[in-house]
Amino acid sequence: MGCNVGKTDQYVRYVLGVVLVIAYFLHWVTGFWGWVSLILGVVFLVTGAIRYCLLYAIFGINTCKEG
Repeated sequence: MGCNVGKTDQYVRYVLGVVLVIAYFLHWVTGFWGWVSLILGVVFLVTGAIRYCLLYAIFGINTCKEG
């Protein structure tokens, strides 16, 4: 499992993940969409941290310039 998420993509994922998680905890979104926001936020943070995205692998996308 190599890197397929580049640096810029990683930073965008961090920002989106933090915003979505904050939106959940500050009740900007509630109910079903609140849970969707929380789950997507966590997924963005994890994929940004490990720099690997399963959907990118499935569709053959690679934004990582290293190795």
